[in-house]
Amino acid sequence: MKVDAEPLAEAPPEEVQRAQAQRLLKTWETPRGFRYWSSVNNSDVGIWYTGMTMVFLLFGGVLALLMRIQLAVPDNDFLSAEFYNQAFTVHGSVMMFLFAIPIFEAIAVLFLPQMLGARDLPFPRLSAFGFWCFVLGGMFLCGSIFFDAAPRGGWFMYPPLTSTFQPDIGADIWLLGFSFIEIAAIAAAVEMIVGSLKTRPPGMRINLVPLYVWYVLVAAAMIVFAFPPLIAGSMLLELERAFHWPFFNPAGGGDPVLWQHLFWLFGHPEVYIIFLPSVALIAMIVPTFAQRPIVGYGWIVLAAVGTGFLSFGLWVHHMFTTGLPGISIGLFAAASQAIALPTGVQIFCFIATLAAGRVVSSVAMLYAFGSLVIFVLGGLTGVMVAVAPFDFQAHDTFFVVAHFHYVLIGGALFPILAGCYYFFPLINGKLLSDKLGKIAFWLAFTGFNIAFLPMHLTGLRGMPRRVFTYPAGMGFDGLNLTTTIGAFILAAGLAVVFWDIVRPKNKQPYALRNPWQAGTIEWVQEMPGKPWGIRSIPEIDSRYPLWDQPHFMRDIDEGRFYLPDAEESRRETIITSVIDAQPQQCQRLSGSTFITLWAALTTGGFFIFGTYHWWWAALISLVMALGVIIYWLWTGTALIPEKDHKIVGLGLRLPLYASGPESVGWWAMCITMLALLTAFMSLVFGYFFFWTVRTDFPPRSSPGPGVFWPVVAAVLLLGAWALTLLGRRWNKHDNAIGFYAGSLLAVALAVAGGAALLAGPWFTGLDPASHVYPATVWILVIWTVAQAFVGVIMLLYCVARRIAGRMTARYDIDINNVALYWHFTALTAAITVAVIAGFPLVA
Repeated sequence: MKVDAEPLAEAPPEEVQRAQAQRLLKTWETPRGFRYWSSVNNSDVGIWYTGMTMVFLLFGGVLALLMRIQLAVPDNDFLSAEFYNQAFTVHGSVMMFLFAIPIFEAIAVLFLPQMLGARDLPFPRLSAFGFWCFVLGGMFLCGSIFFDAAPRGGWFMYPPLTSTFQPDIGADIWLLGFSFIEIAAIAAAVEMIVGSLKTRPPGMRINLVPLYVWYVLVAAAMIVFAFPPLIAGSMLLELERAFHWPFFNPAGGGDPVLWQHLFWLFGHPEVYIIFLPSVALIAMIVPTFAQRPIVGYGWIVLAAVGTGFLSFGLWVHHMFTTGLPGISIGLFAAASQAIALPTGVQIFCFIATLAAGRVVSSVAMLYAFGSLVIFVLGGLTGVMVAVAPFDFQAHDTFFVVAHFHYVLIGGALFPILAGCYYFFPLINGKLLSDKLGKIAFWLAFTGFNIAFLPMHLTGLRGMPRRVFTYPAGMGFDGLNLTTTIGAFILAAGLAVVFWDIVRPKNKQPYALRNPWQAGTIEWVQEMPGKPWGIRSIPEIDSRYPLWDQPHFMRDIDEGRFYLPDAEESRRETIITSVIDAQPQQCQRLSGSTFITLWAALTTGGFFIFGTYHWWWAALISLVMALGVIIYWLWTGTALIPEKDHKIVGLGLRLPLYASGPESVGWWAMCITMLALLTAFMSLVFGYFFFWTVRTDFPPRSSPGPGVFWPVVAAVLLLGAWALTLLGRRWNKHDNAIGFYAGSLLAVALAVAGGAALLAGPWFTGLDPASHVYPATVWILVIWTVAQAFVGVIMLLYCVARRIAGRMTARYDIDINNVALYWHFTALTAAITVAVIAGFPLVA
């Protein structure tokens, strides 16, 4: 969509502009008093999210300093072995699950709408729900250490240590608490993906998207496929701990190596989930201070996508010492070294941009330079540990600890600090202190290298990681003391940054608008910003519209683009096509509510009560959560508008309602189901893993679930799927009777199919506690039945919506999304039946 050099239209009179702005402000007003916490606006939720991640960073940092005091001198008794184990487990877990990944989601929630020229992300309440889940789960984990109940098996929770030798509640807190947080992370990823694809402004084609959005899109897609294996593995480990299903117990046919596969299928992509959005901040900072467009935009995008893709083929390099076949080690070693190529492409593009431009000195660039230096050093040691013979020597030593701190602090923390000094004016309209920023940088940069550079040598001298003390005279004494000193210098630098952020700024003047003379759209924001995101949604003709599109900021301010007003007092944004950003819909967004908090509390109750094996309380909490979520959906989604279309500006008329692939809800359902299918396929992977490594899988004495009941179940569940599709068709043709009959018959077939699937292992007497084979069969069956049960609830929900007049032949988002859900459910049922009934016969 072309934007002319001349103004797009005659500017409305000033009094009209003021009236429009007042209506927008009233519509997007932040609640006051205690109702402030009911806000779902990205500018509020993003600040909460970012603030809590910083709190967890401080908490994890204090634990790190306690550990460094303990290791400063040999034979120290500052911490007991028990508390040290809890401290390093909680430290690693907090830094990975409560800071490194959530900070990416927090920053994206805060700034992504502005970078997209949107009013907000498509599911504001989902963002708020994710935040409350994050807070509740994080406090549950962190609080456990004050009651001597924290997990102590390491942030990777390897069995059999955590399944057999640590029967206390700590491991359950980790498994269920983080499963809760991981669900929130997937919810945030859905928001990021749909927002990046569907809420771009008209004209922002896929090749004009800001680099930050590309990085967020790749990282969010990685979350969708990386987190489900860990959720599946956590479920298996909790079942072993609670009910003695022997998934990881060799005495029952299990294998603890399966946990390592599932964990590192998550764990290594997680490193790049952390790294990519942080590098994205540098990708926004470098062009601004080079005062020129980024060099190699297309190469950077391809490199980011390639990094995300390759990251799923590296997990085994964490397992070189587990006795894998030599060919597997060779393949994964090669892949681990190959990923340095796309990473190098990104770094060289940044260097080329700086070389081709006229670099303006700034604190943000100082942190960016420091980040690149530290990360490159960490990448070099990463190539070293990718070489299997070297890894055999360095594995589980402090060399590895030094390596991943260089990667994570250089690749994540320093870019985030750069982003703080760059983006802070968008938060409250004021700049951070250059003086404090430089002091903090040199303290942090110097302290970091004093702390972690000697740690490489500590590891090469043979000091194992995860030990709470060591004897004198082994060559570790001076190195450990140096590391401890460096850690405190690093902490001092971070303390200066935190003070700079929170210090009172009442007497400090507001920054100039676009203080860095940046070219990207987020810098059209006024200082201080308004809660509406952007005054009017623009047309985009360039990657750097503030540099390339004349009158751009003025046209936005005067409301010459789209949605300059809020005539109906409804929060709205524009939905566009995925590739070309053609306008498709004017989306009505939900407003402030406490329902997200109640949904998080009741859902969290299920996991927290389950931790203590209070099964009835957990079940009641789950039912309450289901009720709250249904109320949320019933009152806040797929609402029928008062009119079909609306003039949104520039003569453009858009529908207020859309369903199917044009609907953001359809995309959200599709992405969620991909995550669910990934978790299910992780369980199927476990089935075939056991068949590969165990000669007694399935045991000769086991009858298996048989063929009859699984096949009957497959026929019934596929019948339910077919009737759901027919019901959708009948609803579209306004055949209410046909819709009701088809949907209710689908419900009956789904219930019967679930019962038949359970009947297979039940009537053949498969005891899941006796051997890993019946346990694996049962988990696949239970998963499929649970998914079908949710599908039944969805069908009944659609019937109720139709009866209440909230779903019609024209307004049919609900049944379209439920039909999509049943596509995935039918696939899940078919795979389950093929595996449990067909594979033993084939074998």
